[in-house]
Parts: sequence; structure tokens; C-alpha cells
Amino acid sequence: MHLYTVGVNHTTAPIAIREHFAFQNEHLSEALRDLTSHGTGYGVSEAAILSTCNRTELYCNTENPQKVLQWLAQYHKLQTQNVQPYMYTLPQQDAVKHAFRVASGLDSMVLGEPQILGQFKQAVKIAENAGTLGTLLHKLFQRTFAVAKEVRTRTDIGASSLSMAAASVRLAQRIFGNLRNQKVLFIGVGEMIELCADHFAAQRPVSITIANRTLERGAALAQKIGGTAILLADLPDRLADFDIVVTSTASQLPIVGLGMVERAIKARKHRPMFIVDLAVPRDVEPEAGELDDVFLYTVDDLAQVVQEGLGNRQEAATEAESIIELRVENFMHW
Repeated sequence: MHLYTVGVNHTTAPIAIREHFAFQNEHLSEALRDLTSHGTGYGVSEAAILSTCNRTELYCNTENPQKVLQWLAQYHKLQTQNVQPYMYTLPQQDAVKHAFRVASGLDSMVLGEPQILGQFKQAVKIAENAGTLGTLLHKLFQRTFAVAKEVRTRTDIGASSLSMAAASVRLAQRIFGNLRNQKVLFIGVGEMIELCADHFAAQRPVSITIANRTLERGAALAQKIGGTAILLADLPDRLADFDIVVTSTASQLPIVGLGMVERAIKARKHRPMFIVDLAVPRDVEPEAGELDDVFLYTVDDLAQVVQEGLGNRQEAATEAESIIELRVENFMHW
């Protein structure tokens, strides 16, 4: 058995690189079966893929991690030599420690953030349903989630943790001050948008609008937070109405283009527009951020804001690392 983790994350690559590695959940099963198929010759007997806005990681039972890297590059139509400098390959014990740290929130952009554990569990469930987990990875992930629970229970790692959603509100307040006079637009209806919607709704803005491909799902979220829903197709005509835009969809291509933002700013007579793009790949063309009166932030830009309150969690992180070291030894003994 040869355990490896091959990946790229927010510490090794900027969003402009990471977005090329992102997987959509609906395509993961097919990708996993392709990687582990005997016919493809990659030599991978077990695999799971964790893909979030901050990381894409492959956990594999293989004797040749280089072939895993080659598969990842080929799958996303990238040149291996171009992406290799941003990648990491962790063998055996290092891979175990990394999994434990990721699930516990120690490797996150937001130290101690809780969302990663749910994302990790979902990734493992998809791999399980795809039939690409065996004895080694089953045991690894079973232990991983037990360690994450132990870290949460025995330390204060999650205390004072400033989420991406809360950081978005803070940034908006730095630009507009009180948000009660602002109109807010959310694009998408996923978990991150729900979190952001709750945080912004607490500030009691003038209005909240949800834009989504289907009106039904948009309306369901809008009803929860006292807002209204529009179709994504209406966005070009409606974008100028909003002071604050938060977007996080699974689109593979930008849905808010430079031209759309230019027209909106002109219609707003150059009143400022604050845009938070939490999607990977990005929803907003990056050139839009160069326009006067547009304040565009990506997940990487929020990193500085979420570091606030970090000091309170450093001691807890040290405790968590001690727990993880011990649990890694236990797993390697197994």
C-alpha cells in the first residue's frame, strides 16, 4: 500500500492557477473512475478528490504519484511542466498528517473554519459511491473525521474564527459604512451564498436580491432571508441596481463580464460598486476590478481580512497539532 496526496492549494498557487484545477461535484465520480480504471494505466487502485475554492487534492493508493499528476494535468488540459511548480506530492505519513490537518481546519485560509470538514465528508461520500475507496482510504478517512472531531472538542480552534461571509460584510462596511442604505445582490444559491446572505441580512440593507438560473431555487432562498429573486438571464439589465454583489456559482466561465460591469457603472453615474467573487473558477472577469468605482475582491483578497482574530486561535492550533502528531503515529502503526 502506497498512500499519496497530490494537490494544489491557496499556499502554493494563486486563484488564477487554482481555478484551472477545480472539479464540479457532478463530474467527480466519472473523473475518479477514469483515474482508477485499469484500462487507463495510471496505476491507481484507490482515489478520492477534494475540490474547494482553496484547494484541489487527490488522495490515492498508488506506486507512482507522478502519473497522478500527469492525469490531473491531462484531465484539465494543462501542460504538466507548467503546473508542476505549484503542486505538492506528500507520501505516506506526510499524506496522513495533511488529511488530519485539512479536516481539522489547520490548513485553511481561515484557520479553524468549520466548512472544510463538511466538504471533505462530501468528497469521501462521492468517492465511496463511485466505488474508488478500498481498505487504505476507508481507514484513512474514518480516522481523519475522528481526529477532526477530537480537535474541535478538545481545543478552541474554531473560536473567534472570521468566516469568508463575515469578512465580506466587514469589507463592505469599510467602503460604505452602515449597510442600511445599500442594495445587495447574491448570484447563486449554494452553501457559501447562504452563509453570506445570512450575514448581510443581519445588517438590514435596503433590499436583498437572489439571481439564479432557475427562479424556483432563487425564490426559496430569497424567502428565507426576506428578499426577492430574479433570473440570471436578467442580470445584464439589473446589475446597475445594486451596490453590493456577492457571487459564488459552479459556472466554468465568467458570468459577469467586463462589458456588463462597465455598462452598470455608467448607468449608476459612477456610484461605487462592491463585488465579492467567491467562486473558483471565478465568476467575474478580473479586468472588471481595474475599473474606477469598482471594488472587486476574490477569495485570495479576503485572506488578509480573515487573519483578524488569528492570535486567539494560535494557541489552540498548537494544541491541535499535538493531537494530530499522536494520531498520525497511531495510524502509521496500523
